[in-house]
Amino acid sequence: MTIIEPHVHMLARTTDEYQAMYRAGIRACVEPSFWLGTNRRYPGSFFDAFHLVLDFECVRAARYGIDHYCAIAMNPKEAEDKVLAKEVIDGIGPYLDHPRCVAVGEIGFNLITPNEEEALVRQLQIAEERKMPVVLHTPHQNKLKGTLRILDIIKNGHFTVERIDVDHNTEETIKYTLDSGCYAGMTVYPFSKLSPERVSAMVRQYGSRRVMVNSSADWGISDPLSLVRVVERLRLDGHPESTVQDLVFNNAMAFYSASPKWKPDFEIVPPDPITYQHR
Repeated sequence: MTIIEPHVHMLARTTDEYQAMYRAGIRACVEPSFWLGTNRRYPGSFFDAFHLVLDFECVRAARYGIDHYCAIAMNPKEAEDKVLAKEVIDGIGPYLDHPRCVAVGEIGFNLITPNEEEALVRQLQIAEERKMPVVLHTPHQNKLKGTLRILDIIKNGHFTVERIDVDHNTEETIKYTLDSGCYAGMTVYPFSKLSPERVSAMVRQYGSRRVMVNSSADWGISDPLSLVRVVERLRLDGHPESTVQDLVFNNAMAFYSASPKWKPDFEIVPPDPITYQHR
């Protein structure tokens, strides 16, 4: 089956993994902005990273049959520096205009601080003005508290919930996210976050409407084939094929289609690796 990976950090992954994703049926992906392993000190460092993912990573992915799009933002882990955050957010416009940018993200909370909230609200406002989808990061610690605060901000700010994906949900948060009207992301990691079994149980309880599954694969112990494992688990557990299709294709298509730039090509044919010459 054809799969869309709606949240993955392929800058951190290898070309072998792109090839494995293609063989497994993954044909399109979205890469949100993220922490690169150490805090950046200058606005230009962010802009260089945006340029890299928009103008190189999308090309690298296509070499292996994957149509790659991006979400661009000041991530919450580095938003504690108010001066830096303001300069980055002030300069983000041209990158959001890029034909490969289909969303603002990922934004949200890391430690749930006032400075993080200021960056979150400002970028939600930018996304609302531009009518762009948003990928929202819920914190690793105090997840319920952070998720509820995010949902309050969305409600009180009258932001368009149909264009917002509140990601990294667990059993304690997903009902609140779905009740808000936002899309609900589930992240599958081998040793943290959700397992395919937990995803299956949550879908059994809450259904598949407005639910997306992702790998959020990055520098750490993570798996860009997580969605393939989820499909296998869902089928083993007897979920209807329509549910499987919703979780790994239909809902991502619907969510990102809020951007007119989202036009994934599922028929990209990778070149023969033997004859392909790197340029």
